[in-house]
Amino acid sequence: MNDFRVSITHTTRRRKLKDGKVAHYDQYYCEYRDPKLKRRRRRAFNRKKDAEAFRNALLIKVSEGKYVDERTSPTLGKAIDHWLADKEGKVKPSTLMGYKVVVNGAIRGPLLVGTAQERANYTETGVAPEGARFLQLLGDVKLTDLNPAMLRVWHKTIVDHCGIYTANRAKSHIKSITALAEEDFLVRAPSMPTGLTRVRNRPKKAILTPEDIAKVVRAAKDDAECGIYYAFAFLAGTRPSEQLGLLWSEVDFDKNVIHIRRIQERDGTLTEMTKTEAGTRDIPMSAVLREMLLAWRVRCPRKGKELHRVFPGPGRLQEWPKPRLGGGGPLLYQNFRKRYWTPVFKRLGLPYVTPHSARHSFISTLQAQGIEIGLVAQIAGHANPTVTLGHYTQAVRDGSAAMEALDRAYGG
Repeated sequence: MNDFRVSITHTTRRRKLKDGKVAHYDQYYCEYRDPKLKRRRRRAFNRKKDAEAFRNALLIKVSEGKYVDERTSPTLGKAIDHWLADKEGKVKPSTLMGYKVVVNGAIRGPLLVGTAQERANYTETGVAPEGARFLQLLGDVKLTDLNPAMLRVWHKTIVDHCGIYTANRAKSHIKSITALAEEDFLVRAPSMPTGLTRVRNRPKKAILTPEDIAKVVRAAKDDAECGIYYAFAFLAGTRPSEQLGLLWSEVDFDKNVIHIRRIQERDGTLTEMTKTEAGTRDIPMSAVLREMLLAWRVRCPRKGKELHRVFPGPGRLQEWPKPRLGGGGPLLYQNFRKRYWTPVFKRLGLPYVTPHSARHSFISTLQAQGIEIGLVAQIAGHANPTVTLGHYTQAVRDGSAAMEALDRAYGG
């Protein structure tokens, strides 16, 4: 809008005091025509430099297409509601509930001053303990008023009362909330303050080396009854809930891909969506994984007479050729770890890692082999490759590999 103009005018205001004297003071006005409504607007300031600062900020907003009438700007509370509504149907209910707990308790407010258990009880029941004290947070702040200084004070408040983890998780949600508001309400998202407290010395999740994983896969290929259960995550990079929720109808041997479409909850029920929207994806099958799944399909316990779950409860073996008794149903996560996962590490003499660590190994190994980060994120089910880089990638080779790469690059 090259024709947009803001003029600053000045006048001297007079006011009669109680003692009868007349006081004189300066008043400055920024006058302009609203870029959207085309109506005349005027803002008053007591100091000229404040009027000039407002004018300069307004010119920048209009030139960048970010102008919003501050009188109609939504509050952060309204933006939170909009963000949560957008998440409906895109993430599983338990994940959405986790979002609500954080954004309502640590962003919208008010924040109950007390123990973590008291806050949890208040969140669940809505009944505050006797004599409870509350702190106002950011729910009533207009997005146009939100700034780094305000966010810095808010972040310290949450760190002091709820801990660093909750504060940083809430800050991440604010970035997502304000980014969506910028798209849908045309309200410029505030810059996040720098130098905030971070989690220090956060231990990396233990992962196996490629050599150790090769031992696991070799053992799995020789273990017709259990091998696929503990090798699958290393070869497909799935979350445990995705593995246990996989159905044979989603294993496409013609296209050589595995369709991840659902997860299994802790109680064994299936949820017809993944942890996040990006978790719904297709994973290509390696030759080893394809061979193992084809062999397992012949032996896999049925649901009735039909193949259903890829990783079902095994049921009870009978003498050959009688079928298993009670197999084909859900395999609970705790039984999966006790029966299939834990024993193999003891048997092979390998350091124990969790099932989710197999996913870390999968992602880190792909990157170590030179697969571009965007493709790794897509296969892993991450909406943003930054998550892949920041939380999942760990070194699976020693420093000599880096020096060898330098030698190759420099022609040594």
